[in-house]
Amino acid sequence: MIRFNRRTVTTAMGLGIGLAIVAGAAMAAAELKVGDKAPAFSMQGSDGKTYTLEQFKGKSGVVLAWFPKAFTGGCTKECKSFRANSKALKELNVAYFTASVDTPELNKKFAESLDLDYPILSDPEKTVATAYGVLRPNGAVTNRWTFYIDKDGIIKEIDKMVHTEKAGEDLAAKVKELGLEGK
Repeated sequence: MIRFNRRTVTTAMGLGIGLAIVAGAAMAAAELKVGDKAPAFSMQGSDGKTYTLEQFKGKSGVVLAWFPKAFTGGCTKECKSFRANSKALKELNVAYFTASVDTPELNKKFAESLDLDYPILSDPEKTVATAYGVLRPNGAVTNRWTFYIDKDGIIKEIDKMVHTEKAGEDLAAKVKELGLEGK
């Protein structure tokens, strides 16, 4: 009969917790990178329509710009920059969205308050945010990261240093640089 004392059990538990932490770190290290297939998504837009990555496949590139929280300073500046550059962005024939884990109702109010001419996508269940690796450790908000996806669904660029006040201008330049414009 094998007997375990308290010290043995505590050591074993500590090793188990340590292995779980290492495994979690390994999973975090496997974040999306350029060249990866973009995770599929289906999210409701502030315009009431549902948008999927699949609907743009073979037709146009997609830009998915995650922001932390509606009605906050940086997010307001970013969305206003997209609106201010809408003519240039629309001429590129690329599907572009901002997205957050806010509810569709909150994002609708936010979009209306800014008179946006593009939809904000909502992921209140946080499944898409998790798949894209943008959910912050506290789980309440996302990182401000922008994903540039080609018409075949491949990630061509991930911008993790978004400048909110010129986000729309930067987006247009990056779409051109990457050759993501539609015909």
